[in-house]
Formats: sequence, structure tokens, C-alpha cells
Amino acid sequence: MKNIFNYLEISPILSCSGMPTREQLPNIADDGVKVVINLATPKSEGWMPDEKEILEDRNIIYYGLPIEWEEPTLSDLNTFMDIMERHRNRRIHVHCQANYRATAFIMLYRVIHLGWAEGNALRDVLKIWNPVEYPVWQQFIEKSFLTQS
Repeated sequence: MKNIFNYLEISPILSCSGMPTREQLPNIADDGVKVVINLATPKSEGWMPDEKEILEDRNIIYYGLPIEWEEPTLSDLNTFMDIMERHRNRRIHVHCQANYRATAFIMLYRVIHLGWAEGNALRDVLKIWNPVEYPVWQQFIEKSFLTQS
């Protein structure tokens, strides 16, 4: 899995990345992942319409939660947090196109739902990208903190 674009291991049971290739999908199962959450949309580069079937054939629970890059919503975030909580003791892999959406949503889950300090959760995001450079995402993150915490 470490060869998947922008792969980041966050903990022994949580990882995230950009879009895996078709050839990399078996590696996700081989690494012990039990749940995959895909935040990419059908417009995302590398999108695989049959990813769900491929992973479910390997006994992985799959969630397709398409997050529009220019329009992330609090409803999307709440759905994501519900999924994360439902599977909190399983090995989860979250991905999107470049691991921007994935790291942002994981950070928000950690801060809002798990009570992490924002600075601690932000460290993993900054390993991949900086939301300050993307006003839509910086505003979404700030709004999420204000309305959810």
C-alpha cells in the first residue's frame, strides 16, 4: 500500500491515500484493511466504477462518499464521521484523488469527534497539503469547527 499515491499511515488501524490504481487494490486487502471509504467523485482522475465490487470480492466493506472538491458539506462530514465511528475498531483506509479530502476529513473527525487538539490533527494533513492554499477548504474546515464542536 505504501506505493499508492500520497499514502499516509496515520495509526496501525487508519491510513489514507490518493487514488489507488486497479493493480494496487489487492494490496489494500493484503494489508489487512477491512473498510475502505472513497471520497473521490466519478469526475476524479483514476476513478474506477467497479472499485466497490473489486474490494467487496476481497471481503472489504466499501463506502463511496463522493465529496465535491469545490463544495464539501457538513452533511458529507457527518456521514463520514458516522462511518468512521461505526467501524472505529477495524482497519480503515480512506482515499480520494490526491489525499487532500481524505486527510481533511480525518483531521475533522479526530478534532470534532475524538477531541484531538487541532494542531496535533493538522500535522498529518500538512504532510500532504496545506488547506490555507485552498480557500474553499480552509473555510470549510473553519466552519466545521464552529458548527460541530
